[in-house]
Amino acid sequence: MAVAARALTLPAVVEELLSEMAEATRDGAPSTGWRLPDEHLLSLKFVFGSSAVQALDLVDRQSVTLLSSPSGRRVYQVLGSSGRTYVCLASCHYCSCPAFAFSVLRKSDSLLCKHLLAVYLSQVMRTCQQLSVSDKQLTDVLLMEKTQEAS
Repeated sequence: MAVAARALTLPAVVEELLSEMAEATRDGAPSTGWRLPDEHLLSLKFVFGSSAVQALDLVDRQSVTLLSSPSGRRVYQVLGSSGRTYVCLASCHYCSCPAFAFSVLRKSDSLLCKHLLAVYLSQVMRTCQQLSVSDKQLTDVLLMEKTQEAS
């Protein structure tokens, strides 16, 4: 379902790659770590460049957490390599990091930042940590992010 939602705005090549990766890991087991085939790793590197390696590192370090609230809202937090936590909204392909604002939105020279790619990869590889929070806690996370962006 998450893969189908991405198809609305991501380029077809990215959608196809993520779908193939999801299919390849579907038959895996947690004990094998849902290892990605080499051809998918090469495709990631080709499409996303060095961001692919950085995103895979974030996934390996289990830096992606899905926060979900009773109202059904879902927000991802990604602990970046700098130690700062970024908010990602997979439903609209958004990340609060400066690289997303500059490289993706302003210059349009990247499809995704490493944090957002890590979110999608952790979904595909089923390695995303999950945390249930209250609606107020989720609102506080979003407001805290907005406050940090303003300063």
